Amino acid sequence: MTTRAVGLKAEGIGKAFGSFRALDNISLDIAPGEFLTLLGPSGSGKTTFLMILAGFEKPTVGRLTSEETDITTRSAEARSFGMVFQGYALFPHMSVEQNVAFPLQVRGVPREEIAKRVDAMIARVGLVGHEKKRPAKLSGGQQQRVALARALIFEPPVLLLDEPFSALDKHLRGRMQDEVKRLHGEFGTTFVFVTHDQSEALSLSSRVAIFNHGELLQIATPQAIYERPESRFVAEFLGEINLLPIERVGHCAAGTSGLFEGHAIKAPSQDHAAATGTLAIRPEHMSVCATRRGDHNGVAACVTGTTYLGAAMRLALATSGGTRLSVTLPMEAAAAALSKGPDLWVTWPADKGFLLPEPH
Repeated sequence: MTTRAVGLKAEGIGKAFGSFRALDNISLDIAPGEFLTLLGPSGSGKTTFLMILAGFEKPTVGRLTSEETDITTRSAEARSFGMVFQGYALFPHMSVEQNVAFPLQVRGVPREEIAKRVDAMIARVGLVGHEKKRPAKLSGGQQQRVALARALIFEPPVLLLDEPFSALDKHLRGRMQDEVKRLHGEFGTTFVFVTHDQSEALSLSSRVAIFNHGELLQIATPQAIYERPESRFVAEFLGEINLLPIERVGHCAAGTSGLFEGHAIKAPSQDHAAATGTLAIRPEHMSVCATRRGDHNGVAACVTGTTYLGAAMRLALATSGGTRLSVTLPMEAAAAALSKGPDLWVTWPADKGFLLPEPH
């Protein structure tokens, strides 16, 4: 079964609760069939925006369209989007099959067709054998599967998911993430997913939209948003990162150049008008060696600590100027580097660093 997915377009959406501004001028396009994740810290506005998409909240300003039809004031029932809540919201007095059947019953689907579709859906979410159980007899992961089945059974054009895995343990979260990704591929429905978990957003999504303080800071593919964040907040929120203060920023044949603690540094060409800036490099893009590599950026640093990560090790280092660095290496490479003593060169390819724009 492939659902006819629809796109959504938000134009200048704002939402105020009294004097508190929850959303400020949010504009974005959601393509039919894509998996868009709204990511941000608590209070960033991501859930408020999802509630506006669902029709549970009305924007103070702006409009929302679907297939060029204005749905800003359309009720949640009239939109007929699927919804999976953080707390599952299953009917406790109903069995699994009754919960899954409910959306079809309220839509007047014939009983024979309901039975057929419910059986097929229960099989697709791996709940065969649990049809007669009530939610209280199910594990958290099984309850979440029921919620997904109920939300997808009526073939909605859009499925909205509000932090659906927040109550699950890490192992079960991983399994449910795989399940949701599989269901998205099978159904073709437009998925809009809310989370504050960075790894969850990066692994699931076609695109990620970063929210903070009611503003949409950046929207891009997971790879683009991780490797080329457009602000310091996005860079730091998406995982550990090294931030190096750069002076005398200019242009050179290789792209952008500058000085870090007296060392010449190169980075990809960027529009950067200021004479100073901040160079960002992910820990996994750095390496360490006993002597500087001539074809890489590099700075002398002293190892101040190590953290065991299983298959890898994180080295904490400090430069003579007091800048703290973090480098993530495979275990063998880390052991080889540490055998050379605490004083090492931290190096990285020029194309792995990027200058962050100066804050306004």
